[in-house]
Amino acid sequence: MTAPQPEAQDSRIRVGLSHLAALEAKAKGFDFLPRQPVGSILSGRRASRMRGRGMEFDEIRGYLPGDDPRSMDWRVTARTGAPHVRVTREERDRPALIIVDQRQTMFFGTRLNMKSVTAAEIAALAAWRIRDAGDRVGGLVISDTGITDVRPTRSRNTTLRLLSLLADGNMALSADAPVVPDAATRLNEALLKASRIVTHDWLVIVLSDFDGADDDTFRHLSAMSRSNDLVLGLVHDPLSHEVPATGRLVVGDGRLQVELDFANRRVQQNLDDSGGGRLRRLIAWQDQLDAAILPISAGEQTLPQILRLFGANMPGIRSQSRAVR
Repeated sequence: MTAPQPEAQDSRIRVGLSHLAALEAKAKGFDFLPRQPVGSILSGRRASRMRGRGMEFDEIRGYLPGDDPRSMDWRVTARTGAPHVRVTREERDRPALIIVDQRQTMFFGTRLNMKSVTAAEIAALAAWRIRDAGDRVGGLVISDTGITDVRPTRSRNTTLRLLSLLADGNMALSADAPVVPDAATRLNEALLKASRIVTHDWLVIVLSDFDGADDDTFRHLSAMSRSNDLVLGLVHDPLSHEVPATGRLVVGDGRLQVELDFANRRVQQNLDDSGGGRLRRLIAWQDQLDAAILPISAGEQTLPQILRLFGANMPGIRSQSRAVR
């Protein structure tokens, strides 16, 4: 008699390494390079400091046999009467550090995914896309009890190791997990650790609901944004800014459970202060930080949102990102 097989894990609640690894094939149609589609949230002013890899101008010199005709500088050629070419050299690569929040506050979802799942999927898509561009990628995974890190390399094994640590953190989340009193400080601890890793011209991506964000959070982010490209993936649940007028919801912290009555004005105000207020505060940081803020909902599929935010021209995907209200 064949032993019963365990039920498949619901990837909306928790994700394993196989799920994150499979996103490699879907990590297309967006990038973090300076030249962005018109509809991208990184276009224009927000992309002014996105350096990325590419070809950097070196010099103009006379044409030599074997030079690529496509590199001809026709203006200089016309002015001098002799053929000239533009010589370029590849810019040095830009290492990326992806900081992913997998604290207990991320283990929450009311419509589709847990916020922790959406953050993990964004991290995987970003990691695969950055590696495919030839840049080094590593990251930090934040849990209630600590921070694990993987230093950036171009190795596929390094990317898989980062995703493995991320999957471990994600699978460990549980509604029955004990409360860790100082868990709110882990975000700032991770940002401080990141600031000691990055130097300049790095791409730093922070994926979190930013629970516990305070003045120190702003200070750490501001310091990194001065000489690096900073992208903040603000993962939120629809309930945080779409509080229903009626209905009830039972929530818990691992020890206690409480029923929220949405018809109660005080409950609505508290939800708005803790959720919607946080969204507005973080988005208001955008100009001061010279960073790009990507609001991403756990209530929608992750990849379509990424493509929409990056202005992908795909059937069924609107080029303009929807604002979080």
